[in-house]
Amino acid sequence: MVIMTGLRERQKADRTHRILEAASRLFRDQGYGAIRIEDIAQAAEVSVGTLYNYFTNKGDLLLAIVSMEVEEVLESGKSVVANPPSDIARALRVLLGIYYDHSLFYLSKEMWRTAMAISIEAPGTPFSARYTELDSLLAAQVCDLIHELQHRGYARADVDSAAVGQLLFNNLNQMFTEFVKQDSMSLSALHAATARQNAPIADLLARR
Repeated sequence: MVIMTGLRERQKADRTHRILEAASRLFRDQGYGAIRIEDIAQAAEVSVGTLYNYFTNKGDLLLAIVSMEVEEVLESGKSVVANPPSDIARALRVLLGIYYDHSLFYLSKEMWRTAMAISIEAPGTPFSARYTELDSLLAAQVCDLIHELQHRGYARADVDSAAVGQLLFNNLNQMFTEFVKQDSMSLSALHAATARQNAPIADLLARR
């Protein structure tokens, strides 16, 4: 019985991953609005009924893709928090660089704009609540980095790590919003702008 349960769970996970990969590919290539649930089911090689057993609508699929993206960057960010560079500005560049560089792996700028719009237009929905939760998880990791830098003696201990981490996250979030709004803005430009803005904060945090 345990073996059968494990097999079913693996099959379910594999099917879910196929659906999300197909949805991500189609949304990126043809645009979120142009794709139907039927198109995704066909590309994932599942029936429409099976797809609806996993996801209620395209919004659910988009959120699941965002969740998959955030969960992967959080996992990658753990190693930076656990063993950060001693230089604060570099530590911030490394962690935030993971966030930015992975942002277009599953999602296009148009997909990000759609996800942001849904979360703003319907703040009381499960979609919006989960989107806000994912932002909170990323913010918490930035706060954890500042705390670890303090713990190791790289950053001043007399500052509120949670407040500074939230400030840094709010800025990176705003810069990322500008990035997805502007089709002409490159990842390298995003990195450069954020690093320039974070440099004075890193300098203030550094122990004298």
